[in-house]
Amino acid sequence: MRSRILRVPLLILLCAPIAFSAPPAGPATELHALIQNVRADVLPEQAMEYMRSIYSTDRWFNFAKFQETTDYLKLQMQKMGLQQVEIGTPPADGVTQFGFWTMPMAWDVKEATLEIVEPKVPANLRVLGDYRKVPTSLGEWSGPTPPGGITAEVVEVKDWPAKKIAQMDLRGKLALTDENPDGIKWALAKAHALGAINTGTENPSLRDGRQWVNAWGDDGWAFIKGSTPLICFSITPRQGDFLRRLLARHGKVRVRAVVDTRYYNGVYPYTTGVIPGTGPEEVLALGHTAEQGAEDNATGVAALMEAMATLDRLIESGKLPRPRRTIRILAMPELYGSMPYIANHRERIKQTIAAWCLDTPAGKYDMQGTEYTFFMNPEVASSYTDAFVLKVADDYFSAIHRLWHEHPYLTGTDSYLGDPTIGVPTIWAYSGSGVETHHNSEDTPDRVDSRSLRDISIVSAAYLYYLANAEAPQALWLAGVSQTRGYRQMLDAVSPFMDRIADAGSREELGKLLQQSLDEIDYKVGRQTQAVNSVLRLVAPEERQALQASLAPLSQNLVEFGNQQAERVRKAVAERAHLLGIEGSVQPIAAPDPEAAVASQIVVKRKRFGTITLDQVPPDQREGYPSGAWALVPISALYWCDGQRNLEQVIHLTKMEMGPVRFDFVGYFRFLRDHGFVEFVKGK
Repeated sequence: MRSRILRVPLLILLCAPIAFSAPPAGPATELHALIQNVRADVLPEQAMEYMRSIYSTDRWFNFAKFQETTDYLKLQMQKMGLQQVEIGTPPADGVTQFGFWTMPMAWDVKEATLEIVEPKVPANLRVLGDYRKVPTSLGEWSGPTPPGGITAEVVEVKDWPAKKIAQMDLRGKLALTDENPDGIKWALAKAHALGAINTGTENPSLRDGRQWVNAWGDDGWAFIKGSTPLICFSITPRQGDFLRRLLARHGKVRVRAVVDTRYYNGVYPYTTGVIPGTGPEEVLALGHTAEQGAEDNATGVAALMEAMATLDRLIESGKLPRPRRTIRILAMPELYGSMPYIANHRERIKQTIAAWCLDTPAGKYDMQGTEYTFFMNPEVASSYTDAFVLKVADDYFSAIHRLWHEHPYLTGTDSYLGDPTIGVPTIWAYSGSGVETHHNSEDTPDRVDSRSLRDISIVSAAYLYYLANAEAPQALWLAGVSQTRGYRQMLDAVSPFMDRIADAGSREELGKLLQQSLDEIDYKVGRQTQAVNSVLRLVAPEERQALQASLAPLSQNLVEFGNQQAERVRKAVAERAHLLGIEGSVQPIAAPDPEAAVASQIVVKRKRFGTITLDQVPPDQREGYPSGAWALVPISALYWCDGQRNLEQVIHLTKMEMGPVRFDFVGYFRFLRDHGFVEFVKGK
């Protein structure tokens, strides 16, 4: 009996599988599992319902309707279980500034119609616009007419320089324009025009679509105190052709405009809510309300809403642990919402480790150009998030056999948070709509594809949650992912120079190519080592020294790889020189820079965060310099100004980021200084 008792455990031991403790899942496996979890739980039709509801109010683009959208989003955030849900109320008074952006005046509409009164035309052609039927018939911030309306002559203003228009006498007349009239608003005001009738469109093939005129300030985007309350209508390309035929045939066309609008001091509201984390830091998701379109940008907010709802369900069900960092959604007016949010929550922004911006359509799967594109950080803010989002995209889109793209930084939306004065690395996701409906009345819910909305909801949720929960192991993996991207960046930078060196025909040409390629390699090494080391932000201060020790070899490998590429270039130059019979070694030749002597003596210090809109400077007093709200070259240069680099270094770095550019950097920054936007801590 005793021997049998001893044998039973032995038999069990021999027959049972040997149990080993499985190693913990690696960071890449964690990411894949996260994407699969989100994919299984996301509700595309709920995202579509969010989109339709946002569109139903925002399509009217007046401030009363903006408030309705905000109230709706607050209710939905509360229903899905988000916490700390609140409505922010930045002033819409035309005066208050955040950074250098002046908040617009609040604006409401009761009615607006435009109809032809002379010559007589068929009844079905007489009415050119009716806000109540098609909101984009009226430009945002259009001024009112006297009660009962006004009759005015239509005068065609062709593609003329704004200065020429400003010198015209358009008193009592409406200017018919074939380009969006926001760029000539100041000139129309100087010409004493009643306003404009826009026929311009980004897609003329939409014969019955109306372009949304959403910029109507004299000196910038929004209508602020001091802007001129001109009337603004937008008609279809078909109607524009008809009006021009009438002008050609009759010489004079008169229309009757009835516009009941008002400007007032109000608020430009936003909605925010969170999935709480266990620590003080945050990850931020930004989407745009207060826009007339379904694709642009009700889809962006809807995708973020569904991403947040999906994550909340997964956390509450126990399928995902509560993240270390809070995940916050901010649904707000583009730029005019994020600027006051940043200004009013500076401590919260300091605790925000990354952001995600959705300014994007969700176009039809069966159309070209509807794939998602991911815009990187400005290179002054090179970050691990650049490489990480490409990992997320590759994991998800490869599985569904869907194309996707990456793109360098681009201005024009809330992707600017990487600006060093703010310091939050931000990725912007965007896609085309197939049929171009940007800012057009044809941007309607029926054009939204639920599959595209599903895709960007999943990618958004994965990006946000992974970074919200990242610790030291994930940080080290992300550094490695960034290092790999760094190698590719250097190879891509060197490749065209190798081709040009092989075709060079003189010592001078070889010397210039050698200098350019070495500069390019040095620049890429700097940007990519910064991206690797940016993961330090993901760990607690007391862990950074240990992580830094682990990162040092990765950075050193990038430096060594850069040295290898530089040696490769030098050998190619030497071989080409030998073939050309050039004696002696070829030395690098730097391109002459006429600005260098002066620029090297100037150090620019920024006064406020964000870009510089020039809201306070009339366009005809800007000495030919562009608004820094949108122009990429001056924005890049501004970002590189840290109060330490001299302007020669800033110019060099800007050209490395942008490529060869022709721009009067010294003159531009002197202009900014003279108008109080920046100061020179050194130089004149």
